[in-house]
Amino acid sequence: MVRKLSLFLIMAVLAIVTAACGTETSQEANGSDEGSKTESNEITIKHQLGETPVKVNPEKVVVFDFGVLDTLDKLGVKVTGVPQVNIPQYLSKFEDSKYENVGSLKEPDFEKISEIEPELIIISGRQQEAYEELSEIAPTIFMGVDTSKYMQSFKENTKTLGEIFGKEEEAEKELASIEESIAALKEKATADGSNGLIILANEGSLSAYGSASRFGIVHDVFGVKPADDKIEVSTHGQSVSSEYIVDKDPDYLFVIDRGAAVEGESSAKQIIENELVKKTKAYKNDHIVYLNPDYWYLSGGGLVSVAEMVKEIEKGLE
Repeated sequence: MVRKLSLFLIMAVLAIVTAACGTETSQEANGSDEGSKTESNEITIKHQLGETPVKVNPEKVVVFDFGVLDTLDKLGVKVTGVPQVNIPQYLSKFEDSKYENVGSLKEPDFEKISEIEPELIIISGRQQEAYEELSEIAPTIFMGVDTSKYMQSFKENTKTLGEIFGKEEEAEKELASIEESIAALKEKATADGSNGLIILANEGSLSAYGSASRFGIVHDVFGVKPADDKIEVSTHGQSVSSEYIVDKDPDYLFVIDRGAAVEGESSAKQIIENELVKKTKAYKNDHIVYLNPDYWYLSGGGLVSVAEMVKEIEKGLE
């Protein structure tokens, strides 16, 4: 009897110890899961200026690039602060006081940004020099479009934003739609065989842009043959004259009016359609196409702007 009781007690003790071990193992497993979950709430973004750990689904976001702002708005992502100077008309809702004004594109308001305590700051070329100072305030990533590989850069940026904000499926869907429309435009442009020249009108001066340039998407992606394949690649374009336009005599002349985008006053038509340019095929055939500077000059690289660029060139080729 004593022996049976002792055996019972031993078995009972073993059961308790086993249960305790099981609980401990379970707690350790839970702790490991929580650790993985915590790690998965942060991703490292590689960009032109470095590598930055970024919180997934950040709640307070400051955006300095209008193309990125365009994409986030299309994906339904809320932002906290934007530079409220020269906002493209189609993004004018961001001029509302419910959004914090964080300065201008070239002069960030560091004090205001610090007050916001953002969880993420997104910049591009115009704010590049302020990267270090902004990084001291919050995680900062560079998301400018590389015009030498426009579509690759644009798609990478869009997918990265989708990853950060949990909008991967939506981003892929929008990109697929744009790629489909680009394929149709390229087929049309190639079949047409006409050439084109891209001009930026800035007050009284003219600049030409070719392949791999800021507006080179017209040639490199949309398939419009360049009227001049030797245009100097630079941020501000190659300075040209009306005589140059006449000499190249393009089938299509695509014009971007910087004054309309920055100053709010359009003057491109008066500059472009002078007696010299009226001698070109583009003018005679009514093929001077004035492009919307909001999409082309202020907010390139956005889901909406790129889609609208495709539509404008397609309509211009009709």
